[in-house]
Amino acid sequence: MEAAKLFNVRDQVVAITGAASGIGLGYAKVMASNGARLALMDINANSLEAAVALLKESGADVRGYVTDVTRPESLHLAFQQVIQNYKQLDVVFANAGISGGPGFLKGSGERNPEGEVENLSAETWHRVFETNVTSLFLTLQAVVPQMKKQGSGRIIVTSSISASMAETLVSSIYATSKGTVGHMVRQYALELAKYGILVNAISPGPVITNIGGGRLQQAESRRPFERAAPLGRIADPSDLYGAALFLASSASAMITGTQIVIDGGRLLGSAD
Repeated sequence: MEAAKLFNVRDQVVAITGAASGIGLGYAKVMASNGARLALMDINANSLEAAVALLKESGADVRGYVTDVTRPESLHLAFQQVIQNYKQLDVVFANAGISGGPGFLKGSGERNPEGEVENLSAETWHRVFETNVTSLFLTLQAVVPQMKKQGSGRIIVTSSISASMAETLVSSIYATSKGTVGHMVRQYALELAKYGILVNAISPGPVITNIGGGRLQQAESRRPFERAAPLGRIADPSDLYGAALFLASSASAMITGTQIVIDGGRLLGSAD
C-alpha cells in the first residue's frame, strides 16, 4: 500500500473546533495541504476570518463558522450548517480548550500559593470544565447522528498528558478536566464502535500556542517544561501533524478508544 493512499484525506469533510489558532489551526493546515474540505469553528471572529483567508490563499476549500462550543444552540447550528453545505461529515477534531492557570509549584520548585487547591476559584473550575469537558459532550451530541446515518466517522479529541499524570506546574483543574476527557474518549469509543465511528485522542505535552496567555511563547516559561522532557524541548503545533493525518485517514482504521501521546518522552520520567 502506497503511503499516499494509506494516509489519503482528499475530499474528506473535516470540522475543527478551536480552529483559529494554535493546535486547531495546525490541524487545519495539515488537512488542507492534503486536500480535505474544511469547516473551521472558533469563538474569535477576527482570528477565524484570518485563518480562513490564510488557508484559502493556499487553494483550500475552507469555510468559517463563528461558534461558542459551550453553548449547545451555537454548536448545533454550526454543525447543521456544515452538513447542509457539504452533505457529509467525515472527521471532527474536537479541539477547543482553555488553560486553568499555573499549578501548585513554580518553575523554580517553590510553592505557588495561587495554584493551591484552597485558593482556586469555583468560577475557574466551571469555566474550564465547560470549555474542556462539556463542549466535548455537546460536540458528540451534535455530530454523532450524522455519522450514524453515514455508518462512519472519526472523532479526534485534543486531550493532554495531564489525562495520564498528576501535575505540578499545570493547574489541577486543567489536569482533572483532561482526565475526564480521557475517559470520555474510551467510553464513547466503546459505545459508537457498532456504528463505524472511531473516537481517539491526541495527547500532547506542553505546546507552544497562545493558550494560557501565550506564556509558553516565552523562553523562561518554557524552561522547566523543557528540562522535564527527555527530548529537551516542548512541542510546536507542527509536531502534531503526523498524528492528526494518521487518525483522520484509513491508516488508523482498526484504532479506537486510544490516545497518541506526543510529549518528548515526558511521561517516561526525567532523563539526562
